[in-house]
Amino acid sequence: MSEGHQHNGHERVPGRQRRRFPGISSRAYEHPADRSALVALRKLSGFDTVFKALSGLLPERSLRLLFLSDSVRVSDRQFAHLNDMLRDACYILDLEKVPPMYVNQDPVPNAMCIGLDEPIIVVTTGLVELLDEEEMRAVVGHEVGHALSGHSVYRTVLLFLTSLAVRVAWIPLGNVAIMAIVTALREWFRKSELSADRAGLLVGQDVQASMRGLMKIAGGNHLHEMNVDAFLEQAEEYESGGDLRDSVLKILNVLPRSHPFTTVRAAELKKWAASREYQRIMDGHYPRRDDDKDASVRDSWRESASTYADEVRTSKDPLMKLVSDLAGGAGDLGDRVRRGFGGFTNSKPGPSRPDSDADPDAEGNAPRDEA
Repeated sequence: MSEGHQHNGHERVPGRQRRRFPGISSRAYEHPADRSALVALRKLSGFDTVFKALSGLLPERSLRLLFLSDSVRVSDRQFAHLNDMLRDACYILDLEKVPPMYVNQDPVPNAMCIGLDEPIIVVTTGLVELLDEEEMRAVVGHEVGHALSGHSVYRTVLLFLTSLAVRVAWIPLGNVAIMAIVTALREWFRKSELSADRAGLLVGQDVQASMRGLMKIAGGNHLHEMNVDAFLEQAEEYESGGDLRDSVLKILNVLPRSHPFTTVRAAELKKWAASREYQRIMDGHYPRRDDDKDASVRDSWRESASTYADEVRTSKDPLMKLVSDLAGGAGDLGDRVRRGFGGFTNSKPGPSRPDSDADPDAEGNAPRDEA
């Protein structure tokens, strides 16, 4: 593609050669757990339409006015380079209607895609100042991926349902039920962030830039002091290190978060970039959005369940290894748990026996979209 080419009002195209994906469905890049939830929601005819009609009762209208009045709207005349990136991302992912984008004064690097009636993208000055052009391109693609998936609609809908549930917390066991909803919501949010990271890679088509961006979000603008390989090694150490106590702490640490940890995101994206799935998309073989109506809920849930099972089977996390071993018929649960906790029990540990290794070849708390 060359400079000056126009398509659906997108007057600018990439400054270097990138593939474009006409008619691409968001199912092409969505994490299986994210995809299964979205396919099911899309089958509920009129579900999002009802809540769009209620948008005037939700904070969305207030947020739109707030950003319009107290942020800078990206255009050909303001933050023109970001406007080019936004049009570029929408061109590559074939999103016909370019969402409005605002730059908000905030030193914390962050970005989000919100809205029921139509998505809007907001990036902070801290993020704009932190990232170089190619890193920022991946972030803009990340947010456009959220828009294409419809995450802004379904996230707002489910948050609204959650706030409704809070009002009936006085019902017996109400708090337990609400926490179950919130926990499930956050798990979906975390998987949707992995989906959007993949969309960012499809837009930028530069895995090193995506890695650098995540590394900067974790460690600041000190790229000369950081190393991508060493950063990914942290993710490996995080997954496989420690004992069962560390596994429990990992779960407790991630439960209140709407986003996966940054090293985990980098490792997951690196793995997807090396996958056959990514290569097929780059070769032009991907699901089309015209076929979204025919997507099978059952098949999507089956794929999601299979993905979780594979994660347990191939994980090097001590708790996941224990679960996998027990599922495979390994015995003496008490002894294995005692040794897994490093002897941190009242009973004396039994004779040590070698563990069965898992497959070594195996990736306020209000949710918001971070870069």
